[in-house]
Amino acid sequence: MNSSPPAFPGRRARRVASRRLGLRSPRARVTAVSLRTRVTAVASLAITVAVVLGVLVMYLLQMQSVHRTIDSQLRTYAAQIAQSAPTGNWPRPLAASSLDPDAEAQVLGPGGRVLAATRTLVGLPPVYTLPAGSGTPVRQKAADGVIPNDIHIVAVRTTVAGRPVTIITTTSTGLLSQVNSEFLRHLLWGLPVILILAAGTVWLVVGRALRPVERIRHAVTDITSADLSQRVPEPGTSDEIGHLAHTMNDMLTRLDEAAKKQRRFVADASHELRSPLAAIRTTLEVGLAHPDRAPWPTIAERAAQQSLRLEELIQQLLLLARADERLLSAQQVPVDVDALLQDIRATTVAHHLDIDLQLAPGALTMGSPDHLGRMFRNVIDNAIRYADHRVVISAATARGSVQVEISDDGPGIPAEERERIFDRFVRLDSSRERGGGTTGLGLAIAREIVTAHGGRIVIAESPTGGARVVITLPSATGAQTNSQQSRAPRADPARPAQESP
Repeated sequence: MNSSPPAFPGRRARRVASRRLGLRSPRARVTAVSLRTRVTAVASLAITVAVVLGVLVMYLLQMQSVHRTIDSQLRTYAAQIAQSAPTGNWPRPLAASSLDPDAEAQVLGPGGRVLAATRTLVGLPPVYTLPAGSGTPVRQKAADGVIPNDIHIVAVRTTVAGRPVTIITTTSTGLLSQVNSEFLRHLLWGLPVILILAAGTVWLVVGRALRPVERIRHAVTDITSADLSQRVPEPGTSDEIGHLAHTMNDMLTRLDEAAKKQRRFVADASHELRSPLAAIRTTLEVGLAHPDRAPWPTIAERAAQQSLRLEELIQQLLLLARADERLLSAQQVPVDVDALLQDIRATTVAHHLDIDLQLAPGALTMGSPDHLGRMFRNVIDNAIRYADHRVVISAATARGSVQVEISDDGPGIPAEERERIFDRFVRLDSSRERGGGTTGLGLAIAREIVTAHGGRIVIAESPTGGARVVITLPSATGAQTNSQQSRAPRADPARPAQESP
């Protein structure tokens, strides 16, 4: 038997059913409302509540002040009445108050007998009495029809001519009631007006504030990956929107530079890959055109040489790709720089040159032996390629770092080219190009490896007039921290030592 569906579906089932019916959740409906509308609604309500609360506070303070004033006036009137009969002979009727013409008064003697009263209350029994031990007057039946219910009353016990008396003073509070009713009426009418004015003001202000954001949004919509040269309009202000536009333009500039660099790299790599492939194809086509007379051993040798060149280029490109992924310093082991340089010297063929090693024992750094060896070999091969007679390799430790210098006595590198030479596929149009056959990636790879290991590489002039490459790496004690820092995202590539032949 099929079980019947539950009477109360779960939350997930309700969401699925709502999507099928085209319904949106309350949160989705709120999110769909524009920011301008939401800010206007919230700000208008907040302004209205703040204004109403402020008016109410002012009203309460004003009413308290009015009550204190009335109370003070009635007490002053009671004091004037007491002073009007210093001998106990009360004026008949009592004089009216000089502060409040609507004030009424009765003077009660012991037992509640009326000793004196104002004109309106003459001949009437006590309208209010003050029980012994109490400070609150009690309304009497005689007050009905004579004294209204909405009054302010003050009862004062005092002694006049040696006799204890009670002076009752009252005044109408009809004005206060009228003020209350008028206040409520104006508040009921003014509340919608305040809300409308606040909403309109906030709507205009928010719209004006968000106008630059809308222009930025339209500008960003028009920017595509094919053309990153456009920029968003900057409002020219120092507020958050101005900072946002400036930050977005900086980001677009970085993206544009990265895209140009990538396109340039792809074009250069394609060109470099096409050269050996074209050489291999041309060599084979010549041989196939004359299969009987072609020198196949020579053709095979040339094809093998171009294949090796192609393989080396691919390996260099893969290494640069790993550098872009921050993977060159993944391996961290102690590396003896002296031993590494001695091994490179032992496997380097340079018949026409004198390679002088000036090493200091104890030069240790942290990193990948393979990558560091490739870096040193690239720099040393570059020096051997352009040296005339001698290459000097020195290593020393100082101030927590290992410094390696590789100098040659060749034509040197112009000062204005020493930063550009570390770019990829850069070859100088000078006598240092005489070696030929290079891809222009050797020193670019060296720079990436040194940077990945927390060091730096610069080029200066050697004492003999050639090039002097100075490589500084953290020593084994501080290399761990510097290598971790080198894995953080770096600013692209306007760095002080960027050069590559």
